[in-house]
Amino acid sequence: MKHPFFDDIIRASAPCRVDMGGSLDISTFYFPLRHLKPCTFNAAIHMRTEVSLHPYRDGYVRVSSKGFESAEFMIDTTPFDHPLGLMFAVAAYFRADGVHIHIESSSPPRSALGGSSSAAVALVAACYAAFRDEHMPPMISKDQVVFLAHALEQSVAGVPCGLQDQLAAAYGGVNAWYWIPDMDGKIYRKKNIFIDARKSDFRNHILIAYCGVPHESRDVNSRWVKQFISGMHRSHWKEIVLCTQSFVDALMKENYKEASWWMNRETDIRFHMTPDVLDDMGKKLVNQAVESGCGARFTGAGGGGCIWALGDRENIDQLKIKWENTLSERQTAYLIDEELDTDGLWCSHLLFNQ
Repeated sequence: MKHPFFDDIIRASAPCRVDMGGSLDISTFYFPLRHLKPCTFNAAIHMRTEVSLHPYRDGYVRVSSKGFESAEFMIDTTPFDHPLGLMFAVAAYFRADGVHIHIESSSPPRSALGGSSSAAVALVAACYAAFRDEHMPPMISKDQVVFLAHALEQSVAGVPCGLQDQLAAAYGGVNAWYWIPDMDGKIYRKKNIFIDARKSDFRNHILIAYCGVPHESRDVNSRWVKQFISGMHRSHWKEIVLCTQSFVDALMKENYKEASWWMNRETDIRFHMTPDVLDDMGKKLVNQAVESGCGARFTGAGGGGCIWALGDRENIDQLKIKWENTLSERQTAYLIDEELDTDGLWCSHLLFNQ
């Protein structure tokens, strides 16, 4: 049955991100490491994932997205273990039947830029606008969208999931997120790296490369979680906390040389724990960055996807030439040339309260 609120095409979009310190935003890590004040870093980039909702057959939900085969199911039989299972899970939560969910992503599929989380954030906002009922408030906050999108993603992922990708998608900008849960239920604290990211020249100090092969973060993340739970590599994770904190502190002073050092140290630690976070091309790109006086790190949990580099502008300019030559060796690999995204989540039929 057509929902009374759904009488128009509804659109929402959210950005992807590059990051550092990932996994520390998973409760498995930030609860026992709370005394160290763990943080993660991300910068939203203007590779936006747009979701649009269109009327469809009553009782059915259809999802189409670049890089995936379109699929449709009756609302009560949607499979959450499907490649598009997260989108079906959001639809099931909102009882979003009679809808075609169309996803347009400007990032490569499974590029480790947080595209699935940005799609979930955008879809939650769009579904709220289209399918909210009388028990839901007329306006919601971006935090509410973030927590619902995260809860749904974690419920179908089969492994614990972090929260920083949803936060980057919702808020945009260049931020550090401190994971210090308290007795009042507050999980994170946000710190803006730059007072006005629009005026920052941070984008001139970074490079982003898509290595041409998709990633599978679930396997890497599950190993990190299992290792940590078993007591393995606890000292490594303590050092990762230090690396990320020091990286953020250096970046706030715009000391890119120091920030690069901490970035490389963090990459070394993770590579030691799980060598497959970097494929052969990823290793080559990271080595070229280090040789050029820059820092480099895989995005997300690695294992394919993207590598990003940070450094003084002259070093980045030199590294760009090296990376372009290396990426030309693989037909599907290329540099990503996108600006920072300072806007975060947008929805055509929804305003957000603060």
